Amino acid sequence: MKKLFFSLLILLTYSVATTAQKVNPAKWSWTLSKATPAVGETVDIIFSVDILDDWYLYSSDFSEDLGPTVTTIKLKANDSYEAVGGLKAINPSKKFDKEIWNGEYTYFKHKATFRQSIKILKPKFLIEGSYDSQSCSDASGLCVPVKGNFSLTGAEKKNDSSIEEKAIKTATESTTLTPVVKDSAEVKTDSVIQADTLVAEKSNSSVASETATLPAEQESLFAFFWVAFGAGLLALLTPCVYPLIPMTVSFFTKQKGGRKLAFLYGFSIVAIYVLFGTLIAALAGPGFANWLSTHWAPNLLFFVIFVFFGISFLGWFEIVLPSNFVNKIDAQSDRGGLIGVFFMAFTLVLVSFSCTGPVAGSILIASAQGEIIKPIIGMLGFSLAFAIPFTLFAIFPQWLKNLPKSGGWMNSVKVILGFLELALALKFLSTADQVYHWGILDREVYLALWIVIFSLIGFYLLGKIQLPHDSQTDKVSVPKMLLAILVFAFVVYMVPGMFGAPLKALAGWLPPLTTQDFVSSGTSVKTEGDANFPKPKYGEFLTLPHGLQGFFDYEEAVAYAKKVNKPIFIDFTGHGCVNCRKMEENVWSNPAVLKRLKEDYVVVALYVDDKTELPKEKWYISKDDGQEKTSMGDQNLDFQIVRFNGNAQPYYCLVNPNEDKGTLAPPKAFDSKIENFVKFLDEGKAKYALK
Repeated sequence: MKKLFFSLLILLTYSVATTAQKVNPAKWSWTLSKATPAVGETVDIIFSVDILDDWYLYSSDFSEDLGPTVTTIKLKANDSYEAVGGLKAINPSKKFDKEIWNGEYTYFKHKATFRQSIKILKPKFLIEGSYDSQSCSDASGLCVPVKGNFSLTGAEKKNDSSIEEKAIKTATESTTLTPVVKDSAEVKTDSVIQADTLVAEKSNSSVASETATLPAEQESLFAFFWVAFGAGLLALLTPCVYPLIPMTVSFFTKQKGGRKLAFLYGFSIVAIYVLFGTLIAALAGPGFANWLSTHWAPNLLFFVIFVFFGISFLGWFEIVLPSNFVNKIDAQSDRGGLIGVFFMAFTLVLVSFSCTGPVAGSILIASAQGEIIKPIIGMLGFSLAFAIPFTLFAIFPQWLKNLPKSGGWMNSVKVILGFLELALALKFLSTADQVYHWGILDREVYLALWIVIFSLIGFYLLGKIQLPHDSQTDKVSVPKMLLAILVFAFVVYMVPGMFGAPLKALAGWLPPLTTQDFVSSGTSVKTEGDANFPKPKYGEFLTLPHGLQGFFDYEEAVAYAKKVNKPIFIDFTGHGCVNCRKMEENVWSNPAVLKRLKEDYVVVALYVDDKTELPKEKWYISKDDGQEKTSMGDQNLDFQIVRFNGNAQPYYCLVNPNEDKGTLAPPKAFDSKIENFVKFLDEGKAKYALK
């Protein structure tokens, strides 16, 4: 994980840069919020950190995946006390780093305070533990890991008539506090806590901290809400969302109730997302989103639904309910409308998971790690951003119906949407086809269908094709002519793809180039082999793009990397991953990137959604969710979650084959900037050369 890598890097940097003098930028001390707690009473361990000028200490309340060492406290369990809740940072500052971490972190300057609540269970208690933190300098750029152990021992206060002042004076007798400090940086012995320190902490921090903690937590959740809101807006740009727009328009065009139903539609989306996402996080874990987006059953169901809608839009049949059922619904129109709107929203939520799984999966991971409020807030922000545009789409048909009729233009819109439904439905069939290796929808077959469908749209716009509900017309309007030009230009763009052209603009929509059976140059786009490279396991049905040689099994890649003395490039990918295809077609294909992948790394592609069943002797119980992992995809996803604490794809990790932990560079997700990816690969190669 990145945390381990940066800790090792910091230790190396510090040992080289500080040979002339020893630096101790952060001194830890600790005490209890009450000197003599009673059995059953909940008190706080107050950790205070004095930080040198021009230095800062990373806080405890930001993502460990970001990179810096997040401050943590580990308590050694015993029967004299129990922890209550987690570590709280008191009013840290916030900063968004664009150059290194590309994310928001929290930190302290000059003085830091953390609080950990505990409940006293026995009259004599012993509290032992350790802390792990990191302090960095604004001036020199140096970073120092600050670690140590702590110990607090004490006895319950006697129940007598002595006044509080007397108890304070005898605090050192009734509660003996013995700090045990073993910092990695130098710490002096004068940090032993005195009785007057206890009094000051008791009188001031005990109350103040409770009011100080709340705003920090609220601010953190507020920021997370807007991050999730932004993720929801980005999710609207994913391919699987577009087919839902004509479904929404078609559904609400036939509804009565106007804005009331439209707003109910938006509210239903939010409510379902929050409830559904939270339940999945608590009961099914992060793997469910992966199942929904890759399993053949939901993908084939979505394919059938969109084909059904598409054919209906073309005018073959109307989707109508039986007359007797319609009469019953008409008698209870309000109730029927509400139910229909709810199930329309429910369909949107299910289908959206197919493409937005990586985004929602990040929230599910947070829940699996013990968070409760944060995933709810995250799902609320995500679903609000997702619901608002669809609510507007739901309102729009009401405006459309109030407009004057203008011939058959509305039927033309419906027909075009029907063609688009058919084209976009292929994405779901393609996902199932790739995951289960059916081989029925290779890239050229997919492209051929798209070329035919969009050609039919062009001819329809020119009036060369008449469908059942079209009005007869002798002339083509200027808008239709312009649209036809755009459609035929798109068709011309796709034609070279039949002969192996990469079609980078469609990389996220099309099956991978490795499924292409032929290319005009006569060269293979699949994994190439030679006499010196072993035949990879699963190579009979899995391939790498652009002639790359590599593996699809991590253990096999490690063995080969040790043999040739190269670092490993791990590509966590998926058959149904849109952005994975975009990265392969738009970034990997660049000569500078491809040269580095071929020459500097052993490449291993780990598909997290592949359903290939493994032999029973390879099955195991996951440390993450306690579930048995039996397929290649399940085990690859579990490996990504357990070792790298992530479940979104694409996700690229550079690792040393001789080490079981850490990475050679911070893992990289989707990044279309080629220069960033080249820098990422060069950084990993340089770090590997130093080892």
